[in-house]
Amino acid sequence: MNVARGGRRRIYNELAGSSLGRLEAISDGIFAVGMTLLVLGLAVPTVNLVRSETDLLTQLGNLAPALVTYFLSFLTLGIFWVGQQTQLSQVERANRTYSWIHLIFLLSVTLVPFSTQLLARFHWSRVALIFYWLNIFVMGTTLLIAAEYGARARLFPADQVKTLLHLVRRRIYAAQSLYLIAALLSVWDTHWSIAMIVAIQLNFALAPPIPFLREI
Repeated sequence: MNVARGGRRRIYNELAGSSLGRLEAISDGIFAVGMTLLVLGLAVPTVNLVRSETDLLTQLGNLAPALVTYFLSFLTLGIFWVGQQTQLSQVERANRTYSWIHLIFLLSVTLVPFSTQLLARFHWSRVALIFYWLNIFVMGTTLLIAAEYGARARLFPADQVKTLLHLVRRRIYAAQSLYLIAALLSVWDTHWSIAMIVAIQLNFALAPPIPFLREI
């Protein structure tokens, strides 16, 4: 498709993927579905296993790993939704490449329910923990790539781009470094890794007024 503009003919790819509103809409939809699917990992105890209050308490106790990973992953998706929303709120326009980078980001978002159930069922497994960490790593990396590309393509306001890029880099580098440390703890015990990731997510979600933590 060619469209004349300013004395020259434009190609289709110059028009494709330029709607920020549609990008925000599909992002919100995917995050909403992903957050909802997380709860499917919480299975109500079956009737034939419960004959008393004690049995029910025992079965609910067995759900502890699933409850922890559900809470962890809900925080994870919430944090990355805020991160993407923050970036999109500063963009003046979009283009095809920028939209596809975010679609790749959303692809990694759709994997979170799977990586969550994997970790919930095999919380003792380093493989499950590393897979979960890689999911977080890909989400953070693609958000950073989107910001870097957006700066080069002049999609952000010219007078704010340096500040915005600095803040995004500092946030993602710090977060991914902490996630890497958490993943390395699985050498000793995956439960230490899970506990640290929960602590990291709580920090980003609550933003406590502690000077060092508030800066990342």
